[in-house]
Amino acid sequence: MRQAMLAGTVALLMSAAPVFAQTSYPQSQPKKPAAEKPAAAKGAAANDSTFVMNVARDGTAEVELGKLATEKASNAQVKQFGQRMVDDHGKANDELKTLAQNKNITLPTDLDAKHKATRDRLAKLSGEAFDHAFMQEMVTDHRKAVNAFRIESKSGKDADVKAWAAKTLPTLEEHLKQAQEAHSAVGTSGTAPTKKPAKK
Repeated sequence: MRQAMLAGTVALLMSAAPVFAQTSYPQSQPKKPAAEKPAAAKGAAANDSTFVMNVARDGTAEVELGKLATEKASNAQVKQFGQRMVDDHGKANDELKTLAQNKNITLPTDLDAKHKATRDRLAKLSGEAFDHAFMQEMVTDHRKAVNAFRIESKSGKDADVKAWAAKTLPTLEEHLKQAQEAHSAVGTSGTAPTKKPAKK
């Protein structure tokens, strides 16, 4: 009889064991808010990946527009600048592809609508009109690029993307300086008639 009662008590305790085990799960569930940290990290990662995507689009456009300049520019300085866009941005694009692959970021392969419109507009121009319009575009683009790269090189959360931005920034600053010089050189001869009304 005692053995039967003892066996019954053991059976009762064993059947209760899973209940005790289950009560430990709800106690660990409140720890889930800690998952909010990765959410913040995801936001930072999104900013870095957005930077990478934007740079990829702009870099592809710089190469395309550079090729256009090597074919259509009438000024030797503009032609030379166009070739530098092909070379430097082509190299940067390759580096960015490798970086993006390591971060599982799929880069765009074609020009977006905005850059296509710019290419098509420039393709219709020739001579001094092309030189001036192309260099104006290069000055504007590189001002934006230098600003974006400066921000990423200081505030980027992804160490690799941040380091790449910092490494590439001096080249872009050099591009901007050259673009401004070339724009000044072609601006005086290429746009003299259009500058007169602006002086009023």
